[in-house]
Amino acid sequence: QVQLVESGGGLVQAGGSLRLSCVASGRIFSIKTMGWYRQAPGKQRELVAEVPSGGMSNYADSVKGRFTISRDNAKNTVYLQMNSLKPEDTAVFYCHMIASIESNPSAPTLQYWGQGTPVTVSS
Repeated sequence: QVQLVESGGGLVQAGGSLRLSCVASGRIFSIKTMGWYRQAPGKQRELVAEVPSGGMSNYADSVKGRFTISRDNAKNTVYLQMNSLKPEDTAVFYCHMIASIESNPSAPTLQYWGQGTPVTVSS
């Protein structure tokens, strides 16, 4: 069974930094994309940043220049370094992964989500 476990959320003052980590474990054959989404109270879940295997990272406009996503493929881990945090960044952050669990090239890729880690930025 595939699991995503996040860590690193918490409470920080505006202008501060946090680093989120997400480790994928279980029966994973090939990871296509890893990334982060967030959901603020009363709002829809939105993409923060993602990094496809062998591709360019993609960021939401609201976090460009402040957040940096990175992956450690050997550890099946994705990180999100968040700097210059703002109160509007307050949300639950979810790790997201698209992966295949079979070597058969015809097998579909699947989506996986972590349980979420809360980030609160005080003004």
